[in-house]
Amino acid sequence: MDDILPIIYISTLLVLLAGVAVFLFQQIFRTRRQESRFSKLQRKLEQEQGTAEEYYELGSLYLDKKLFVQSVKLLQKALKSAEKEEIPTENAALIYNALGFAYFSQEQYDLAIRNYKEAIKLYPEYVIALNNLGNVYEKKKLVSPALEAYEASLQHDPKNAIAKRRAESLRKRVGSAS
Repeated sequence: MDDILPIIYISTLLVLLAGVAVFLFQQIFRTRRQESRFSKLQRKLEQEQGTAEEYYELGSLYLDKKLFVQSVKLLQKALKSAEKEEIPTENAALIYNALGFAYFSQEQYDLAIRNYKEAIKLYPEYVIALNNLGNVYEKKKLVSPALEAYEASLQHDPKNAIAKRRAESLRKRVGSAS
């Protein structure tokens, strides 16, 4: 029995280390693939005009890197290209939502609101944009519009956990203020 305990301990340790190694390799592979795509897009868009999708993708990669000013420029180019290409309104809504997020991250809340509203105008059941709009209204301490945005989100997706939680919290705040 005393001989088995170290074997169990070492086996457990090896399994844990193998799990950590697999996780690390996945992260490294994902990061390398993302960086490779980032470099390819950057080079391509420096040399030639890109599509709305390419500008959006590079702008999103800049968002991931928290380089918001660069992201805004690329997302604005994506919108200009989208107008020329006549892309589906749902795709244009994605660009406006990303642009709103870039402005929100820079604490430019009015510009964020304008872009989220544009995304919702193009795609009224865009739950993420509705949640983002509610969030920016909350940051501006505008409780009623925030609650309206979350409730609109819940109309399109009744199981939306974020909207449920935030709407509930805002209802309590409005109820206690009365």
